[in-house]
Amino acid sequence: MIRAYVVDGERLRPVDDLEQHRDAIVWADLLNPTREEEAEVERWLGIGVPTREEMEEIEISSRLYIEDGANFMTATLPAQTEGDHPVMSPVTFVLAGKRLITVRYHEPRAFLTFPMRAEKIAMGCTSGDTILISLLEAIVDRLADVLERIGGDIDGISHRIFKPNSDKPSKRDRDFRRIFQTIGRKEELTSNIRQSLMTLQRLSGFLGNVLLQSKNKDLRARIKTLSRDIASLTDHASFLSNKIVFLLDATLGMVNIEQSAIIKIFSVAAVIFLPPTVVASIYGMNFEIMPELKWALGYPFALFLMVLSAVLPYLYFKRRGWL
Repeated sequence: MIRAYVVDGERLRPVDDLEQHRDAIVWADLLNPTREEEAEVERWLGIGVPTREEMEEIEISSRLYIEDGANFMTATLPAQTEGDHPVMSPVTFVLAGKRLITVRYHEPRAFLTFPMRAEKIAMGCTSGDTILISLLEAIVDRLADVLERIGGDIDGISHRIFKPNSDKPSKRDRDFRRIFQTIGRKEELTSNIRQSLMTLQRLSGFLGNVLLQSKNKDLRARIKTLSRDIASLTDHASFLSNKIVFLLDATLGMVNIEQSAIIKIFSVAAVIFLPPTVVASIYGMNFEIMPELKWALGYPFALFLMVLSAVLPYLYFKRRGWL
């Protein structure tokens, strides 16, 4: 599918007929293009549209290059970021003269919100380079929103770890299992956002060199600001990643503390009940000659001795603060 836009008073207006508005189109957005659509754009602009396999190459030379007078830039962008499992796929931006061509196989949210906003508000989108920078700004704003949401979720996880909602060990164990799963999902999402920001950082550097000879100072200033924003978001994503690792270690530590507390209870119980067991074992022997065998107070004395031998260790542990 090809979505084409023309300039209408510094606004973008979508058009349906590519052939009729061939000379006026400033942005052609190819979403899941067929081979026929790719061939149509190639005949129109005289450039080769990269295939999906070529877009997925990880070499910088395969993602940022100049060919037939057009600038090809590919970045990995997330879609469906409302959840914790975004769809990551490359998007190629092609600056061919005054036109922008985008090739993609998924639906990042910025590609939905930016055209609607550019239709209603005069954003200065008069050519391919201004549209590209405005689109990149919308993409970076979206990634910033995602990182902000991740930061809020991480704060909630921290609260659940260090201030559990229940005092029951069994319920805390179930909470910790859910926390482990949540931490794993947040780490995956943060890693994907970092990967996207790294590709955008390389793209913005390449685009800055492309626009270096531009006479539009405002355009060069915007790309510099965009590069600084991407760098700051990359640092913030690294901070969130480090915080997630800390929370993972803290969760493991809390689980170990819970397990140690359970083992301590069993150890103390074993020590407390060991002396009564020894007393019971002694008086449970069936020798014929035993001094207390016919003693009238032997049974209550044995019970008293077992209780005393259990209470004394308990009081000792309590005094030392081990319970």
